[in-house]
Amino acid sequence: MNSRKLIIFILCAFLPMVVIGVIMHLLGGSPAGLSADVMTENPTKAIVGIILSAGAMLLPMIAVIITQLLSKEPVLKGLDISFKINRWWFIGWLLMPVIAVMVLGVTLLMPGAVWSPDNDTIQTALESLPAGIGVWGMLAITLFSGLYAGITINGIFAFGEEIAWRGYLLKLFKGKNFMTTALLTGTIWGLWHAPIILNGHNYPQHPVIGVLMMIVFCVLLTPMLMYFRQKSGSVIVPAIMHGTFNGVVGITLILVTPANDLLYGASGLAGFITLALIDAVIYIYDRFISKENILRSEI
Repeated sequence: MNSRKLIIFILCAFLPMVVIGVIMHLLGGSPAGLSADVMTENPTKAIVGIILSAGAMLLPMIAVIITQLLSKEPVLKGLDISFKINRWWFIGWLLMPVIAVMVLGVTLLMPGAVWSPDNDTIQTALESLPAGIGVWGMLAITLFSGLYAGITINGIFAFGEEIAWRGYLLKLFKGKNFMTTALLTGTIWGLWHAPIILNGHNYPQHPVIGVLMMIVFCVLLTPMLMYFRQKSGSVIVPAIMHGTFNGVVGITLILVTPANDLLYGASGLAGFITLALIDAVIYIYDRFISKENILRSEI
């Protein structure tokens, strides 16, 4: 592992994220999360905050480019940006709505979770859809929309992250075993989110504890994304999966009340359980079915 390159990359990725965190705080974020006043009385500030969160996804890619240039290496060298499509592209893509439904199911088993298809958010959304669609129709539309977003706009922004987490870091950690690399990558990825988590992103009720929760979430999500990256031979696949995941997992937050960011949804305990189950299935497949045994190999 080249420690110098890793340090340069981390500085280039993390420092702009800290700046974004400060800007979001000045816009109305706080250790207690984004205030309701900002969302209702000054939606412009809220929109700017959302734009900053989305734009932040491009920072890791910029950090990779800067690190490669400073190291006098070709910018895209060794990052496996391949458009050679194989079955793993489709398996990874279609797995994401399955995970979203699993998260919803596990969330409903959590203490205090209530299935609320008649809440105000759902009713407002249904008013914008043709009559007769209903909650299940809206759920289907949301999942299909997430699938489409994953291969278009969401996938593009997710590529900004994946070119770093499942591209450049795997290059830097070359020679380490799969699980060590997954743990290191997931921890770095989770910590990178800290400035926006402290401003209420993902954990508006518990932003401080949310930093630790986000690290756990990223550590659990990383083995799956890494596995599909290795199986497909392309960093584009985890970008599609990441983008689709972002597009579909929100169904839990609109169908279950009351809000509980530590227990419910993909980034709560329900998501941790779901991702752990997926990781277990991948382990069983890799150990007993696949001929490659990627999980026990070096990157």
